[in-house]
Amino acid sequence: MKVIFAGGGTGGHLYPGLAIARALVRCDRSIEPFFIGAKRGIEREVLPGTEFPHALLDLHPLYRTRPWDNWRTARGAVTAWRQIGRQLRFGRPRLVVGTGGYAAGLVLAYAAAHKRPYVLQEQNSHPGLTMRAFSRWAREVYLGFPEAAAALSRGAGTVMVDTGNPIEPPPAPRPDRDVARDRWDLTPGGRVLLVVGGSQGARAVNDVVAAWIRGGVPDGWQVIWATGKGSFDSYASLESERVRVRPYLAPIAHAYAAADLALCRAGAMTTAELCAWGIPSVLVPLPTAAADHQTANARALAAAGASLVLPQAEFTPARIDSTLAMLAGGPPQLARLAAAAAARGRPDAAETIARRILTLLDVKQIRS
Repeated sequence: MKVIFAGGGTGGHLYPGLAIARALVRCDRSIEPFFIGAKRGIEREVLPGTEFPHALLDLHPLYRTRPWDNWRTARGAVTAWRQIGRQLRFGRPRLVVGTGGYAAGLVLAYAAAHKRPYVLQEQNSHPGLTMRAFSRWAREVYLGFPEAAAALSRGAGTVMVDTGNPIEPPPAPRPDRDVARDRWDLTPGGRVLLVVGGSQGARAVNDVVAAWIRGGVPDGWQVIWATGKGSFDSYASLESERVRVRPYLAPIAHAYAAADLALCRAGAMTTAELCAWGIPSVLVPLPTAAADHQTANARALAAAGASLVLPQAEFTPARIDSTLAMLAGGPPQLARLAAAAAARGRPDAAETIARRILTLLDVKQIRS
């Protein structure tokens, strides 16, 4: 039974679809996910390495700051519309799953125009243009942040469900904290700060963190720092007895298990993973994110008591020091943040969404 997944352009729109697709197959092996994405998006690098068949089309975003380039969007839409039609007519899918981004927009437009059923998964607290445009005709909308519901149109038959974002859940049992710190060659005592710059705008975070480390990591703290592959060589020399510097974290489970606090961007999937692990965070939203959605994510988590927000304009080594000093001043501070993060966590979101989809398809649910 074929299910079309449409979404991409960025990893934040692609990886949720992959998580849902894998959960669907785990629940029922008769499901055949098929991905439609853009030739220019991250999916061209990721999808060929997955187990799923896919089609990459000449899809483009709306060029809002360069409107003269929108001829590319129009030209790509004309050719892609026919290819989407072939997939939805001859592949005879039972459902379309839209995960957002410009790569999903045209597929959802075709589905809506031809009355093909679809569901949506919105990752952020401030929904993107594609989700706002098509939510009213969706059967169900799965919300990564419950706050997103207020900005989405609801049709007569639309059901909005607070599922959380679909991620790879923490392993069961989780790695022991002391064992995880030993894996990182860190001492069991004290606190561990996990720093992840993120794939976009990481330099702004990394430069401040580097200056902070050069000034001396405060007593009682140790650091695991993922710089990003492209930046690692610039910061590798800052490795020390209490600082671990890596280009990326794979697998990331032992870094999460070792951490007491995270310092990172406010991307939807990053924050979903932190909450699933019950890790409190200091969030530095990427100010150039579309519609400033990272700031909206960070504020939602701060309002829930799970995070602190540091705008990039105020992000300095001195602010890192003062924030850590404030949190270390009384253990209940970190504990309260961690409890609130765990309360927002939805580690089983992918399976929850998969089972709701199977109910819509009226498929008997089978555990693998």
